[in-house]
Amino acid sequence: MIVFLWLLLIAAMIAPLAMLVRGIVTFLQTTKADLEGSGPSVSAMKSNRMMQGRIFFQAVAILIATVLLLFFGKGS
Repeated sequence: MIVFLWLLLIAAMIAPLAMLVRGIVTFLQTTKADLEGSGPSVSAMKSNRMMQGRIFFQAVAILIATVLLLFFGKGS
């Protein structure tokens, strides 16, 4: 169980990094037309989804780390 949680924690720590890279790539692909258009562009919506994904995966990583700390705290 503990090994599984460690593996989940590592995956949950890598996921925000992947979302960050995807968000930066999306940001770099933004054109001047996207910035000057009226309303949110497709690029802006995608960047927003990337930010929400990073926040979600960071919350998952914190939750898993908390569970691991609870297991190790009770074992000592």
